[in-house]
Amino acid sequence: MTDDAYLFLTDDTAATTLGVPPASAGNPAILETPAVRAWLDAHGVSATSPRLRLVPPEETAAIPEDAERLPVPLSEEELNRLRLQEAPEPHARLEEELLAYRECSDGRDALLGRAVAAGVPVERIVELTGEDPAVVAAVAR
Repeated sequence: MTDDAYLFLTDDTAATTLGVPPASAGNPAILETPAVRAWLDAHGVSATSPRLRLVPPEETAAIPEDAERLPVPLSEEELNRLRLQEAPEPHARLEEELLAYRECSDGRDALLGRAVAAGVPVERIVELTGEDPAVVAAVAR
C-alpha cells in the first residue's frame, strides 16, 4: 500500500465503480499543480473528464494494471472527503458524525482547564459536558 492517493484514467466510465471523480471529493488542490496539469495534458483530458478517477491509498491495488495512473499527495481533509465519497451511504453518514465528534473534541482538555480556572464547579462542568467526573477532576489538578 502506498501513502499517496492516485488519479487514474479509465476507458469505460459506465463500468467503473472504483474511485470517484475528483470534483466529488471537493476538487483537491493537487489538481492545480503543474505536475498534475502536465499529466492531464499529456493524456488529453481535463480535470473534469468523466474518465478521471481518484482513489485513496488503501484502494490503489484495485486500479487496473493497464490504467494510466499518477500518485498524488492529499491533505488529511482532502483524504477524509475522498473516503466519505467512497464509503457506502450508511457508513458515510456515520463517518461524517465521527469527524464532527473529532472536531468538537479537539481542544477538550484545554476547554475543561479554562472552565476549571475560571471557577466553574467540577460538578457543573460534568453536567454540561457529559464528561466522566474523573476526567474533569484530572484536568482540575
